[in-house]
Amino acid sequence: MQQRRPTAPEEALVQLTKHGHACVVLSEGDRRLVVDPGAFTADDAWAGASALLVTHEHADHFVADRVRAALDADPALELWTNSSVAAQLAGLGSRVHVVGAGDAFTAAGFEVTVHGEWHEVIHPEIPRVRNVGFLVEGEVFHPGDALTVPEVPVPTLLLPAHAPWSKTAELIDYLRQVRAERALAVHDGLLNDTGLGLLAGLFGERGPGQPTPYARLAPGESIDV
Repeated sequence: MQQRRPTAPEEALVQLTKHGHACVVLSEGDRRLVVDPGAFTADDAWAGASALLVTHEHADHFVADRVRAALDADPALELWTNSSVAAQLAGLGSRVHVVGAGDAFTAAGFEVTVHGEWHEVIHPEIPRVRNVGFLVEGEVFHPGDALTVPEVPVPTLLLPAHAPWSKTAELIDYLRQVRAERALAVHDGLLNDTGLGLLAGLFGERGPGQPTPYARLAPGESIDV
């Protein structure tokens, strides 16, 4: 699926490609920014990676050995993440950047701002972990496993459509709060086609209503943002 918004001729388009569950790749020319390449992410997401962003330490978003191997294989590759993830990558020095809410940085030529601090509650008896969300180029917001509402407009929201910590009612309210121009499903690797269809209806025409057009890219599909 390839969708394009009208743009001025000189405007460069960034391509967003979904790579299974929570992972997306943002690319423009030879720059490839990989976000949350966890255990459910196929190897093709890593091909040509220019920089990595990791929201938090859970295995469906981050596998320490895999990230370490990628950094060892490419001396130019760098990672931006929170302090808990960085602690699992000791010895990699300045190539691992610790960031938190309010920070801004440039990764692979993309401008990124950081929003949020904590993972959503799974259960009161399960300790919460740190979680940061990334807004890339002021355009695409990946919240990780949190319902963080940035204090700036969000054109494209990557919506964590299904998780052990979420309820559909909360996700509908989250869409109402963020009021993005569009929402694309991520974090849906545990759903079958029946579940995906049910959620699409509840987020769309069969639900209580919310202001944001919702769609889902299948793994490997891309859209220009």
